[in-house]
Amino acid sequence: MTALRDLLSSISVEQVAGDVGIDVSGIACDSRRAASGNLFICIKGFNLDGHAFIPDALKRGVTALLVQDANAMRAYANSVPVARVRDTRKALADVACSYYGHPSRKLCLVGVTGTNGKTTTAHIVASVLSGPGVRSATIGTLGAAIIALTANEALTANDDAGNYVDTQRTTPESLDLQRMLAHFADRGVSAVAMEVSSHALMLERVRGCVFDVGVFTNFSQDHLDFHESLEEYYRAKERLFREFAVESSRTKQYRAVINLDDRMGQRYIDACPAESLTYGVESDADIRADEIDIQPSGASYVVRYRDGARIPVRMKITGRFNVYNALAALATGEALGVDRDVCRHAVANVRYLPGRLEMIEEGQPFAVCVDYAHTSDGIEKVLSAAREIASGRLIILFGCGGDRDAGKRPKMARSAAQLSDFVVVTSDNPRSEDPDFIIEQIVRGLPPHCDHVVEPDRRRAIELAMGMAKPGDCVVLAGKGHETYQILKDRTIHFDDREVAREALRGGN
Repeated sequence: MTALRDLLSSISVEQVAGDVGIDVSGIACDSRRAASGNLFICIKGFNLDGHAFIPDALKRGVTALLVQDANAMRAYANSVPVARVRDTRKALADVACSYYGHPSRKLCLVGVTGTNGKTTTAHIVASVLSGPGVRSATIGTLGAAIIALTANEALTANDDAGNYVDTQRTTPESLDLQRMLAHFADRGVSAVAMEVSSHALMLERVRGCVFDVGVFTNFSQDHLDFHESLEEYYRAKERLFREFAVESSRTKQYRAVINLDDRMGQRYIDACPAESLTYGVESDADIRADEIDIQPSGASYVVRYRDGARIPVRMKITGRFNVYNALAALATGEALGVDRDVCRHAVANVRYLPGRLEMIEEGQPFAVCVDYAHTSDGIEKVLSAAREIASGRLIILFGCGGDRDAGKRPKMARSAAQLSDFVVVTSDNPRSEDPDFIIEQIVRGLPPHCDHVVEPDRRRAIELAMGMAKPGDCVVLAGKGHETYQILKDRTIHFDDREVAREALRGGN
């Protein structure tokens, strides 16, 4: 139990009614998850307003309210203690940090932002930061989990390492995030690598987090359904290197790790008041990779450090973009003072993540890989990696999500046509949009000479792609990656590209 007065002392309150000396048993911002004795915080969302769910929360036994709406303040002031603030999103983050004891201060916290590569980079970073006496964890698109154990430590029956908890979003809501960080700290985790989305930065989900390192992977068009422009999208990510660098530097030695090859890299360096460490392949970065050799079985290269040191690396994952992801992790290790040989060993032992250039093997004479690529830049990266695998044709299957940035649809099509030999256009998660209309927008981006076929039914499209593949070809199933569902207009169904691909391959043998 925590005194309501103590929680309110962590925020700027504009109006209070009732006894703030009461104790609260917890915090909720979703009435469906509210419990007896909770403080219910009302968030004004884009589609729903939490103030509308106060009656439901009260029925579930909440004993205090934190509101933004003056009408709600007046309506419930005589029912339970009520406090009003200017912005409940910010207040939620601040109260959650206070309630859970500011867990990020107890952890080495690395935030990874960028359009593509966040998931893989965060996992490699977590591996780099694990070692003797150190447990690491990750939070992101795949969920939240303790992913690395100390050397020679055996899993016990009650250990949750490797078990992913669904986070719903790339970066969880602030209340869930602080709960997860506190859980990790309680379980002996020392370091957490976390994906930080532009949405999370704009919607205050990581407010109150104190970072040791902020990592920038790359920048390309995405999420313009949410951000009004590319510049706004850039500015959202910039917060990790400007505002959070300032705040984190009050208690930690914050450092930025920046991809200098990216056109936005220098802008983030200029925006950051703290020290920056750069990585890249083409530029004169602090940590560089050269002598790169990409093979189907993995990638090898030599890492060159600014001080002249050269360390050869051989990875089990392939693709030039994964070299960049690994460089980001190596630079993070360098920024945090991790032994270079420990970093090299960690990178060398990283394996493919679910839905990230994940190979599907059923004895077929051609390659099949599933990847989460859902931007034009992501398409280009995965096709470039797949070209290294294919001795024959390169076939890509993809669609575009509904209710998302429509401007990237023709761009993804152009990238697919430019780098593959055959394009299969299908549905992704159409959501409330007409799947045929989404496909029409995609097809507009295909050049006249492009060999392609349109099949709106994703299952049939995958079967079609498998059926046309010949020995030596490579089929790339792009867009959904690790997802195990498909969001339609009126329902969400189970759908896993990997399962469907295996079924198609077995049926064809």
